[in-house]
Formats: sequence, C-alpha cells, structure tokens
Amino acid sequence: MQQSAAAPHPVSARQPAPVAPQPAPTPQPASAAQPLPAQQQAAAPAPWKPPAENPFLLAARQEGRPAGLGRRLAARLIDTVVLGGAVAAVAVPLWAKAVSHIDEKVNRAKRSGETVTVWLLDGTTGTYLAVVLAALLLGGVLYEVLPTATWGRTPGKKLCGVRVLGIESHDTPSFAAALRRWLVYSLLGVVAVGVVNAMWCLFDRPWRQCWHDKAARTFVASGRG
Repeated sequence: MQQSAAAPHPVSARQPAPVAPQPAPTPQPASAAQPLPAQQQAAAPAPWKPPAENPFLLAARQEGRPAGLGRRLAARLIDTVVLGGAVAAVAVPLWAKAVSHIDEKVNRAKRSGETVTVWLLDGTTGTYLAVVLAALLLGGVLYEVLPTATWGRTPGKKLCGVRVLGIESHDTPSFAAALRRWLVYSLLGVVAVGVVNAMWCLFDRPWRQCWHDKAARTFVASGRG
C-alpha cells in the first residue's frame, strides 16, 4: 500500500502588533518657553529710549518763534528813547535858531509897514531841517541798521531778549533788508501812521509782522543768542 504524502503544516505568519497613535505635542505658552542661552540673551537689543533733548536744537526752535508782544514793545521803547535823545541833542538847538530866525522875519515885516508874506520854510530853516533829517538818518543807520544786519538786534532788543530774523533764512537779515526795514518804519512814523504800523503785529499771523517787517521780509523772534 502506498502511503500518502504528509500534508505540509501551515506556517503562520506573525503579524506585527498595531501601534497606537501618539498624541500631538501640546504647544506651550510663551511664558513657559525655555530661557535663551547666555549668548543669545546678550545679543538681544535693549529696549528703546527716547533721546535726550538737544539744548542747541531747543534754542533754535525757540528762536524760530515770534517774540512776545510785551518784550517787543519794551525793546522799541528803549531804542526810541536812545535814538530820539541823540537826534534831539542836534534838533533842539537848531529849533531854537529856527524860531529866532522866523521871529526876526516877522518883526522886520511889521516895521516895514507893508503886507508881506513870511515863509516859515526858507533857505535858513530848510537847512536846519535838512540837518535834523540827516542826523535822524545817520543815527538810524548807526544805531538800528548796522546792529540789525550784524547781530540781528539793537541794544534795546538785546536787553529784552529778542532779535530780527529773515522769514526764509531764519538768520540775521542783510544790510539792504535792515535798511529797508528802518526806512519804512521811519517814513510811516513821519506820516503819522506809525502807531497803526506798530499795532499791526497784534493781528498779523503767523509771524506777527509790522508793515516794516513785511517790507523787509523779516520778523521779530525770541532769543538771546
């Protein structure tokens, strides 16, 4: 009898055990973050601090602002008294001579017994007037124009802490601008509108200019520098 071949035993393949899914790491808050190494901490920028105010820049800003009206008025009064006193020292003696000359002309006309016209302005009194105007012009150039063109201030303005600056440059005006400023101021004073000119700065904005400032393109600023 033939023996049947033994059937092969089945080989069982071992299946790997299923792996359970790992939970995703929970993000930690910023407060729980690990501290930086010492090298990284040293490289971290310091918190920003505003720079200290530059005193020179602060002074420049202050000088760019129109001066207070009280200080401007005080400076103008000082300059007027000083310059007016110098001109009066020339004008008063000439005024006395002019009055004596006119009185003599009137008395001479009375003694003649004729009706004559006595002119107040003649060669003599005209010369006296020209001398006074020349003294005013020369005194204005020496006292007002030259100091303004050189330092931006007269003695009165220096005492009161104000100065004259150009509108565009914010610097000392030129000689031509200072001369134009003084001539316009003097002319307006002669034609009896000087008070209106001086008060115009009360209403003008933003530079608080008087008419002579507008003519010279200047303004009166704060500053003792």
